[in-house]
Amino acid sequence: MNEIIETILAHRSIRKFKNTPLDEKIVETLVQCAQAASTSSYQQVCTIIGVEDREKKEKLAELAGNQSYVADNGYFFVFCMDYNRHKIAADMKTINIDETIQSTEAFIVGTVDAALAAQNLSVAAESLGLGIVYIGGIRNRLQEVSELLGCPDHVLPLFGVAVGYPDAEPGKKPRLPIQAVFHKNQYQSSKETEALLDQYEKETAEYYTERTGGKRTEGWVTQITSSMATPKRTYMKDFVQSKGLNKL
Repeated sequence: MNEIIETILAHRSIRKFKNTPLDEKIVETLVQCAQAASTSSYQQVCTIIGVEDREKKEKLAELAGNQSYVADNGYFFVFCMDYNRHKIAADMKTINIDETIQSTEAFIVGTVDAALAAQNLSVAAESLGLGIVYIGGIRNRLQEVSELLGCPDHVLPLFGVAVGYPDAEPGKKPRLPIQAVFHKNQYQSSKETEALLDQYEKETAEYYTERTGGKRTEGWVTQITSSMATPKRTYMKDFVQSKGLNKL
């Protein structure tokens, strides 16, 4: 164990922040940590938009499903897949890269790059005593988010990260048993997975019952299968393709 591992293992999402903005130097350091993440073939497909304007933050909070902590935090970062830079670079060299950036492989590379950068930023923030929460809700209404942030073609906002000084101490949610996510040599049998999920259902049901005083009693299996019964954000494919991405 060391301080870095302890910080990672202590992670929990913070949804209530003190009204204290982050110092500009901290913001710059966090972005530098994000940039230090691994990137596929040195492509550096991630762009981060720092949203400081109060009106824009409030609008993003609305678009994300009226999540107040999108507006009320120390700083709000939006992580984007960005092939606009690559288009500009290709134009500089008179090279056509349209088929490449429209491929599914490029889409995966862009999302992975952004996720790696965001996790670096998050761990760095938590190491400084800050709290974070990821915001996937910006994908609820991506057209409006994209217009609000002035994103051109080939730039796709993927998620936000709210960062700030915690004003709450939420409990740490139990994760899946390690045996359910770490398989040695080959994927485990469905029977083994079912047994582990049954155990996890009971554990998480106890967690929610205690945390909410009995207002919620469902476990993870019940919660996840209910939430996934109906597809969400089904407009996404058309919107992504309208931005010149994932067409092939």
